[in-house]
Amino acid sequence: MFVDRAEIFVRGGDGGNGCMSFRREKFVPKGGPDGGDGGAGGSVIIRAVANANSLAGLSFRRHWEAPRGEGGQGKLCTGKSGDDLLIEVPLGTIIKDRERQFVIKDLSATGEEVVIARGGKGGRGNSHFATSTHQAPREFEEGQPGEQRWIVLELKVIADVGLVGLPNAGKSTLLSRITHATPEIADYPFTTKYPNLGICFMDSERTCVVADIPGLIEGAHEGIGLGHEFLRHVERTKILVHLIDAHPIDESSPLDNYRTIRNELEQYSVELPKKPEIIVLSKADVGDSTAVKKELESALGKEVLVISAVSGTGMKPFLFRLAKEIDDVQRALPDQVPKVLPPHRREENLT
Repeated sequence: MFVDRAEIFVRGGDGGNGCMSFRREKFVPKGGPDGGDGGAGGSVIIRAVANANSLAGLSFRRHWEAPRGEGGQGKLCTGKSGDDLLIEVPLGTIIKDRERQFVIKDLSATGEEVVIARGGKGGRGNSHFATSTHQAPREFEEGQPGEQRWIVLELKVIADVGLVGLPNAGKSTLLSRITHATPEIADYPFTTKYPNLGICFMDSERTCVVADIPGLIEGAHEGIGLGHEFLRHVERTKILVHLIDAHPIDESSPLDNYRTIRNELEQYSVELPKKPEIIVLSKADVGDSTAVKKELESALGKEVLVISAVSGTGMKPFLFRLAKEIDDVQRALPDQVPKVLPPHRREENLT
């Protein structure tokens, strides 16, 4: 089951209480205070991992609470700290505060993590309250409560290439042809109910991640159809491959179909139309697509590729063009090393 949105409640563990204790040793008639401190509560940490592709595991569990710290003991013994609670999410997960609606963290690199709810500090034992005039203190501190909040997790698929187009344009078939993905394929619209990912091996050294974005129809940016759920996944892609059915079953105009999807992208985000785009006429095996190709190139002023994912027609020129576009995008981007945070250390997060 694919889930790209989840609301969960997270709570750090409470700190353990400090201890009130006095020395009771033989031949030490007036032993002083020796109450130890309470242990710190565990923190809730969210980390991005590469081997996850859905938030389904979080949709069945709404409350996540880290263990609390143990109380202090005599002989200046500090209580055991609670273990951290680690929640693993897919790359591209955005964490938002539900009440105030601000973004806490965008986890876009493998191993990147955030402490979403810190554990409480442990209370001090009575040994800390001893003075020259107050040698038998009975004061001690209770542990501090852990942080708690409701958060919203939204997944935006991270892919190099996004396949867009009207339903039944051949996106899933193309994905299955160029990758090892096995999306559901049928001869009726809305076969694909969630984004599918696959790795395309362009040559022996280069690969790219391809995403099939489903459910885009006219009015998708306003919540019509399935597109309003999946338009956000297009934002993460570097290149758009716009598939157009050369011979629509409803006899609609391929040019009008192209403009319909482009309008939805423009209405949803001003950045989406700026992405590099490869226009592809699909289903070339059904009939002659020469006239449709000329019409589109004349109206749009762009090159239009013709392919058939079933027979393999035009696939080599398409993959060559795809590799070239990816290389151009990579050269245009500044050199950046993904920031991977070091493993969480409690002492750094509780200061």
